[in-house]
Amino acid sequence: MSIRMAKPNAAKILSAETRLAIDQWIAKYPVEQKQSAVMGALNVVQENNGGWLTTELMDAIAEYLEMSTIAVYEVATFYSMYELEAVGEHKLCICTNVSCMLRGSEDIVAHLEKKLGIKLGETTSDKKFTLKEVECLGACGGAPMLQLGAEYHENLTTETVDGILDKLK
Repeated sequence: MSIRMAKPNAAKILSAETRLAIDQWIAKYPVEQKQSAVMGALNVVQENNGGWLTTELMDAIAEYLEMSTIAVYEVATFYSMYELEAVGEHKLCICTNVSCMLRGSEDIVAHLEKKLGIKLGETTSDKKFTLKEVECLGACGGAPMLQLGAEYHENLTTETVDGILDKLK
């Protein structure tokens, strides 16, 4: 794999390590379709920026992938995994779609809101937790469920939620 040089602005904004990680995504696609790496690039940059994306970072991705900024913004705003505002250290993504709702996700959400003192879409004042509603995480058989980082927690009860929170505090 060859390392490609970014334009000056992207090189200033995206670290060499970040560009190398994006290059690994680019290498998965034909050379003329490097824009296909946009989701991977957004993931890398978001992870390296404390869990969220700034306009400046998205612009740098667009420049690095040689695509329009609006195309990057469209992807970042369409998918719920991308954050355009700062999030807490632990982002709790709660599925509230039909399967989870039928198996008690509303009770799990109410319990988390009471326990953390925040509503869906908010972050605790200590910046430790963000509570996010998501449509579907594809774990309907284990409903209700939540995602914490790369981990899925299924068949939730208020007791299991308390156990998850206790481990994070």
